[in-house]
Amino acid sequence: MSDEAPNAASNAHIVSAYDEELEFLVRRISEMGGIAERMLGESVTALINADAGLSQKVISDDLILDEAERQIGEKAVLIIAKRQPMASDLRNIIGSIRIAADLERVGDMAKNIAKRVIVVDGMVQPKKLVRGLEHLSELAQAQLKEVLDAYATRSGETANSVRERDEEIDAIYTSLFRELLTYMMEDPRNITSCTHLLFCAKNIERIGDHATNIAESVYYIATGEQFSTERPKDDESASVVVES
Repeated sequence: MSDEAPNAASNAHIVSAYDEELEFLVRRISEMGGIAERMLGESVTALINADAGLSQKVISDDLILDEAERQIGEKAVLIIAKRQPMASDLRNIIGSIRIAADLERVGDMAKNIAKRVIVVDGMVQPKKLVRGLEHLSELAQAQLKEVLDAYATRSGETANSVRERDEEIDAIYTSLFRELLTYMMEDPRNITSCTHLLFCAKNIERIGDHATNIAESVYYIATGEQFSTERPKDDESASVVVES
């Protein structure tokens, strides 16, 4: 009897196990993305509604993202050592490490927002600014969802679209930054609450940056190429001057 059949069966088993290992990375990234999206939405909702219980949930959920990133990193290193992947497989593995790191940072930003809920409880928060903050978070959430869809479908075109729209979040953040400074100058009693809102806005703007980082990783996974141009940037808060 020829030994070709056992070898073929062995090779099929190896390929099947390898596919399962790669699928584990994809599945964990998708799970991390869903948690990160939810944390962002819940952190802003907790801030607006002064919901201490919801803010504590967001803070606790950050531990889930930390653990997921650790698992992805360990699994990716093991796959590289054991399988010695090349070409698209290697890009997928390296990309998963990068994306997991960005999603973990998104969780950190959401946790930072949640931590301010108790601090600002009872303080007067201008409705216009709160609405601006909510709108900013909705844009960041939309960016996250779209870039995670791009990862699931390996769409370089969608990833590029997300990257190009990062300047929209930057522009709204700059406008919100200017308004917050104006409120603080008009009435010193607004300084504490507006300062906390300012940090929250910055955290959301940074989440937009991490969505853009993920878009660049997805584009690399899908095409094997890096973007040839600098990412668009419209955060001009460093040059904002509000006259008294």
